Amino acid sequence: MTPLLIALLAAVPCVYWTAGVETRPALEAAAMRRICVAPDQAEPWRTTGISTVPIAEADLASREVLLVPGVTARAGLASPTRMPYVVASGWRMLRNPAGRYVYTVPAGKAALAMAEAFAYGADALLRIDPADLPAAGRMTAFLTALPAADFPAVADLAVIDDGTPVSGEVMNLLARRNLLFEVVQTAAPRAGLTIRIGSPEFPVADAADPNAFALKIRRQLTDDRRALRIFGSEVVVGRLTAQGGRARLHLLNYGGREIQGLRIRVRGRYGAGQAHVEGAGTIATDEQSVVGENTELSLPRLLTYAVIDLE
Repeated sequence: MTPLLIALLAAVPCVYWTAGVETRPALEAAAMRRICVAPDQAEPWRTTGISTVPIAEADLASREVLLVPGVTARAGLASPTRMPYVVASGWRMLRNPAGRYVYTVPAGKAALAMAEAFAYGADALLRIDPADLPAAGRMTAFLTALPAADFPAVADLAVIDDGTPVSGEVMNLLARRNLLFEVVQTAAPRAGLTIRIGSPEFPVADAADPNAFALKIRRQLTDDRRALRIFGSEVVVGRLTAQGGRARLHLLNYGGREIQGLRIRVRGRYGAGQAHVEGAGTIATDEQSVVGENTELSLPRLLTYAVIDLE
């Protein structure tokens, strides 16, 4: 394994593998070149050609457990496809970017969990169902092949984190609604809007009604000033990063079904975009145009995860 490939793999969330070396053929068939294992399992794998990262039990136990990503039905509704509630952990990673995390996901969720952690640059381990090994391998290959683009995150507002569950739920709400925020400890002058839960402007009681609270923030921020808008889907969460005339937009589809013709608006005047779509390769964006100080475009396909690069 080359030093470059080792470096690329290090940026990808690691699958914690408990099976023995007899599963080497399955790992090779899935093109899994690196796994995380218990320290006493590292030596048996040493000569297999598969890179291993020893993870002590204490390390595993100390990691913050993340929820299984996806959608769930809201209370009182019969189907998760109607007004779905997105279960996502990106807000936790924004709240604690230095944190160390672990997912335990059932079959069908490994690729989404891996993409979610990668999009937010998190240190995450994945406990997966062995049936998901091919999907995890495909996502690993996609992530390691992405062009490098380490830009700072774009934020339209700031949330003062007092460490309470209420503030955490507000961050969760903002992330699901694609209201881009940064987490701060004190007021942030450079942010257009700062939210302090418990202040006269944002009393705790307001946060008890998530829909009304989100609407209040949107009205104060205004849609015209938002750096990112995603139209026609309630299950896609975006993360926008930008620097020096370049931007990278991460798109995570929590709905479990392919989306076609997703319409997006990004603040800034950009030329033709290039979309890297897991499962579909590198494709051009559609119907791209500059409208005022914004760029509007359509993504032809979105399966689980896509990255759009703009210049």
